[in-house]
Amino acid sequence: MKAKTREFVQKWLSTPILTAVALVFGAIVGVLTAFFGSGLLYLSNLRDAHPLYWIPALAIAGVLIAFAYKKFGKGTERGMDMVFAVAHGKESNIPLRMIPMVMASTWLTHLFGGSAGREGVAMQIGATLGHNISTKFHFENANRVLLVAGMAAGFAGLFQTPLAAVALALEVLLAGHLELAALLPATVAAFAACKVSQMFGEGIAVAMNDIFPADLPGIWDDYGLDINFILKLAVLGALFGIVGGGFAKALSLAKSFASKKFPNPIKRIAIGGIAISVLLLVFFQGRYAGLGTNLIDMIFSGSAATATNGIYAFDWFLKFALTILTIAVGFKGGEVTPLFAIGATFGTFVATMVGIPLPLAAALGYAAVFGAATNTLFAPMLIGAEVFGFEMLPAFFVVCVAAYTCNGGQSIYQQKKLRIR
Repeated sequence: MKAKTREFVQKWLSTPILTAVALVFGAIVGVLTAFFGSGLLYLSNLRDAHPLYWIPALAIAGVLIAFAYKKFGKGTERGMDMVFAVAHGKESNIPLRMIPMVMASTWLTHLFGGSAGREGVAMQIGATLGHNISTKFHFENANRVLLVAGMAAGFAGLFQTPLAAVALALEVLLAGHLELAALLPATVAAFAACKVSQMFGEGIAVAMNDIFPADLPGIWDDYGLDINFILKLAVLGALFGIVGGGFAKALSLAKSFASKKFPNPIKRIAIGGIAISVLLLVFFQGRYAGLGTNLIDMIFSGSAATATNGIYAFDWFLKFALTILTIAVGFKGGEVTPLFAIGATFGTFVATMVGIPLPLAAALGYAAVFGAATNTLFAPMLIGAEVFGFEMLPAFFVVCVAAYTCNGGQSIYQQKKLRIR
């Protein structure tokens, strides 16, 4: 009788119960991501107002981060690698102390100018909560389902893109596979986190001022499919795929080199912090510090005619290199928002070469380089549509397919398992 009851609960009640749980903890994640995001915005503005006060002390902040992890957060410094290890059953625990550790260390990284992102924090917050809550439920696969739902909630709460958040969480664990068992809980958690964080002041990542002209070309024209335009989009997507895949590969090599060259994490982050400070100050006194939203805003907050004003041809490369250096030596945050900036600025660089209108090329790069670096397909399509408009979804589809195909199978998430067919 007990066995039949257990089977009934597992078959018919596990998904509704886990979905209800996801709704509640998704709202909690929304509060936490709003708190984290508002703190990050305040500290970033403080740094930008006085870059010469903060950026020279990046190495000191790095030492504090490394020491704090060694003293209070041992093991949690692995961040998303730990999340992936637990998701794949290689490890069994994500300690709750990961949440305050990653939030505080990312705040320090950004206050003192490190070129890093913020999605890693949001996804770790959600995954940590989801994992710890799942231990209270003895359903089959509850840990994996709530961990995926937590990642979706974290990304949606911070970026205000719930559709992309669900897609990213479902497809990021295993290449070529969607974790559909978590679909409903992840969707509910993502929308709950998005709405709650929105109530606390979180807004969409890109502020646009009607930058796209009314006559923006599409993949269809008066004669049907515009093959010439589709081929241009495919070429552009291939270039984005090479940049995104190259970023993931370079980051992996840089982490390996840094850890072998400087096995002591405190020494590694101190030396790296000094080098990054010098480079940030040499290259326009902090232009490439922090998230890179300053570069994104230069492109999208004006008009189509002024989209390249203030953008240099080398912006994408310097942001690319400084982000890799920042993460490789041990600073915290993530890579996704810098990838948005790298993609958008690279799009402005190659737009005229490929023959794609500049605002469109920048928007496509924003999404496709992120997709190529994370080795995901549906998430970048949806984030592009949610941020820039669903009428552009066909163009995002073509470009993201090409980018996914040309990224060399690379991913910034090193614990990801690749399915070989």
